[in-house]
Amino acid sequence: MENCIKVSVRSLVEYAHTAGSIDLTFKSSVSLIEGTKAHQKIQSEYGESDVKERHISGTVAYEQLEFQIEGRCDGLLLNDDQYIIEEIKSTMKDLNEISENSYPVHWAQAKVYGYFICEELQLEQITIKLTYVNILSEQKMSFYLLFTKNDLTNYLYKMLESYYPFAKWKYDHIELRNQTIKDLSFPFPSFRKGQRKLAGAVYQTIQESNNLFAIAPTGIGKTVSTIFPTIKSMGENSINRMFYLTSKTITRTVAEEAFKRMTDQGLCISCTTITAKDKICFKEETICQKEYCEFANGYYDRINGAVLDILSSQTAFTREKIEEYARKHKVCPFEYSLDLLNSSDAIICDVNYIFDPRVSLKRLFDEHKRSSVLLIDEAHNLVDRAREMYSASIFKSKFLELKNRYKSIKDDLYESVNDINKRFIELRKIWKDTVAPVSKEFDEDLIELLHKFNEIAEIKLQELDEDDNKQILLDTYFESLNFVKIAEFFDEQYICYYELYKSEVHVKLFCLDPSKVVNDVIKKFRSTIYFSATLTPVQYFQDMLGDQERDYTISIDSPFSKEQLQVTIDSLSTRYQDREKNLERLVDTIYKEISKSKGNYLVFYPSYQYLIQSIELFQTKYPTIKTIVQENGMSEFEREDFLLQFNSLNEETLVGFAVLGGIFSEGIDLKGDRLNGVVVIGVGLPQICLERNILKDHFNSVGKNGYYYAYVFPGMNKVMQAGGRVIRSETDKGTLLLIDDRYKSALYQNLLPVEWK
Repeated sequence: MENCIKVSVRSLVEYAHTAGSIDLTFKSSVSLIEGTKAHQKIQSEYGESDVKERHISGTVAYEQLEFQIEGRCDGLLLNDDQYIIEEIKSTMKDLNEISENSYPVHWAQAKVYGYFICEELQLEQITIKLTYVNILSEQKMSFYLLFTKNDLTNYLYKMLESYYPFAKWKYDHIELRNQTIKDLSFPFPSFRKGQRKLAGAVYQTIQESNNLFAIAPTGIGKTVSTIFPTIKSMGENSINRMFYLTSKTITRTVAEEAFKRMTDQGLCISCTTITAKDKICFKEETICQKEYCEFANGYYDRINGAVLDILSSQTAFTREKIEEYARKHKVCPFEYSLDLLNSSDAIICDVNYIFDPRVSLKRLFDEHKRSSVLLIDEAHNLVDRAREMYSASIFKSKFLELKNRYKSIKDDLYESVNDINKRFIELRKIWKDTVAPVSKEFDEDLIELLHKFNEIAEIKLQELDEDDNKQILLDTYFESLNFVKIAEFFDEQYICYYELYKSEVHVKLFCLDPSKVVNDVIKKFRSTIYFSATLTPVQYFQDMLGDQERDYTISIDSPFSKEQLQVTIDSLSTRYQDREKNLERLVDTIYKEISKSKGNYLVFYPSYQYLIQSIELFQTKYPTIKTIVQENGMSEFEREDFLLQFNSLNEETLVGFAVLGGIFSEGIDLKGDRLNGVVVIGVGLPQICLERNILKDHFNSVGKNGYYYAYVFPGMNKVMQAGGRVIRSETDKGTLLLIDDRYKSALYQNLLPVEWK
């Protein structure tokens, strides 16, 4: 059927019934956790002739389109030859607060189901049963309404009338999108060396529903080389959507520019950039309540019109455009961006929106994922990011503070936090004399107490007015909830460790190897393309992120000549114990390097403390050299201002001092004479700490080289990223100085990119 639009019952009725305000004050998550159990308990009481989870589908013509509508009703009951459709809703609310007309959208779903059942079974009427169940008390309350087939037909067409403008836009857009994709050629006059090979590998991987690890040197044009073949696959209906995932805000701009270059050539594709809520929020504080925020107040009354407006006039939904139209329609810009996802062919966002179990896109259903591709830029960052996302901490001090605040009340909450505090004290006694307080199991007693605390806190939070007590309870509740959630992932790839200092007890569930949790996510998508200049050694990244049965690997040669980058090594030791005695020689070496030729330089240090020591001496010895320094906690404006200092028109040498692995060591493009050279101090080894040593011991125990996996490989990734800032185009020339005696060893020589040797 050429003019067919597929839509779920839920999407149809939610679109037609959207109304009201955003209210992100505390809402219980128990209904999400326990809702399925509540449904199953009611369904377990069904008779032999009753059917649970009844699949329903059908096609309805409306104006110029055919709508293929699908859904699944909770129950189809047969009582004395009378059919009843049951829709079950679980809630934390007191059932006395719910009336027959409280939630029209709940009736709406059941009424659409009722229409198709009447069509399928040739019924003239059917009864709708709407059942609410309180998941704490397990009390039930049901409402019954009888509808004729004519009633339900009229109702369905009313839904379609509301949904039609959006559906017609979507149908016309896909037709135009696919045609313009067929006509689209590579958005540059020719492929740069290696680009065709990378693009071909991406295309083939998507066709075969596999995954790809692509090592592609800096400057090859990885962004366009991955987006272009993915778009071509979309035009062939192999996929419906792509996600371009980044770990740094600055790299999203490159992706936006790649899409713009193709749309300027005639491509029609809708692309949404998701910006973090705290960055895009119009208000001073991100309080999503209608009483505080006019953009939250009545949001759902205006959102459908706001979406249709931007869809009809724009294709690139960048931060700037989202803000412009959000102000025009007086809607929350962050929620607006999320509501645009269903209309988007491409989505540019941080990796956490896909991988983090706490903030992943809940609106993205599995059927959307199966027809989607993940393009993961700077994929080397995902190892530590995923490890962080799937780890969780809990602190005794939070519960002690709650205990002190509620000690005069002595209610269930007080008893709960008191029990948790006691358990922390017991754990301190258990582990205080242990040299390395690390366990391959978590404390089940603590988890059980936290479960109980979560249930009590959920009820309490709905009763409290806004005050300091509520805020500390809310913060502790979310930490506890996350800790319990991560405990569900705990297996042989985890350890639990304890840190004891003074009266504090810190318990952490630490994800050692994120490969399993990453694969649980990516296997729901058609294909995943990991790409970076520094996926070296590739076996390490396959071990940390891959699915060996679905993985391809490809390595692309640098498109630039070796003559463009002059790489030298200075064998000065930068080991921690040698830094103080070698500091003056280090500063002189940097000065000697930047004095060879006037220009702009970046100097990267392994730690901020080392940087501060050096800059003070450098400025004292060489006061005529203009210097700028990366500061801790720089704002977006300060970061942009830092980069703007690197101007090709500078009449004097400029030296920027920055931290290796920080915001300026990857993802930035300073082409031409904006950057003439880079100095990297040290081999990038992460600071020796408990967690890195735990990782080292773990990988040693599974037959890997633990020191390499915990320290060397992550460190050299930072070095290669920093060095990759120099050559960004065919005309760039520059220098790279590596300062450390370890660069002369076979280990580090083998890890250096071929073009650096």
